[in-house]
Amino acid sequence: MSGILAYLVASLLYGLIGWHFWRTRWNAPTKSGGGDIIAPGWERYAILAPLALHGYTLYESVFAGIGLSFGVGSAVSAIVWLTAIIYWVSGFFNRLEGLQTLIAPVAAVAVLLPLVFPSLRPLANTELPAFKAHICIAMLAYSLLTIAALHALLMAVVERRLHQPTMPSVLTNLPPLLTMETLLFRVIWVGFILLTLTLISGVVFSEEIFSQPVKFTHKNLFGFISWGVFAALLAGRQFYGWRGRIAIRWTLAGFIILLLAYLGSKFVLEVILQR
Repeated sequence: MSGILAYLVASLLYGLIGWHFWRTRWNAPTKSGGGDIIAPGWERYAILAPLALHGYTLYESVFAGIGLSFGVGSAVSAIVWLTAIIYWVSGFFNRLEGLQTLIAPVAAVAVLLPLVFPSLRPLANTELPAFKAHICIAMLAYSLLTIAALHALLMAVVERRLHQPTMPSVLTNLPPLLTMETLLFRVIWVGFILLTLTLISGVVFSEEIFSQPVKFTHKNLFGFISWGVFAALLAGRQFYGWRGRIAIRWTLAGFIILLLAYLGSKFVLEVILQR
């Protein structure tokens, strides 16, 4: 019962924080310079409470027994948790409170997913350092590229409503689009490097981790396609100056394919096929 209570309290706290930012940021007065809303000190640290509880629930669900119980619910929850942590840290350097209204409600739902979709069986060979490194790198890569996707969505909304007579203050108080675009590509670069390491480690350590050579599976196929999309985006940015809508579309396309690569396969196997 105490374990379930931690899930519920974390979800409630995320929801309250999301509601607070939605109410204050969408109704805040517009600043002429853009991006000048200074968050009170308590707002920066309030999210630490649900983050700590979220981390506790993940520990309980993933390390509940022998080995790692890393089902689709725990995977999504871990990605959202890491996304929230990375965004919280980046919030000290960039005024992007608008994303807080998107991440907190998502986290409020994601923290409950291990209860709804529990792991059916522990992962094999989780005592191997190569496997643990592979999982950690993969989760960081997915989290950073999740941030990139959310950032691209926010940029798309701002760009679409830029020339309208009225616009919510949370959008007008964001930094200029060029600044947001620069931050977007910084996040994509780091996420792409980690995704590259994830794919390489999956190939190199496949026999050690899974006791068999790497296979051409649905997961591997979409993983490499996603890598190719992000590689093409970064190359297009470097050599052809891709930006704006082109960058947003390629970012979202790569993220969707990445979701199909990992979460899609886990969802089909664990939830639909019950394997």
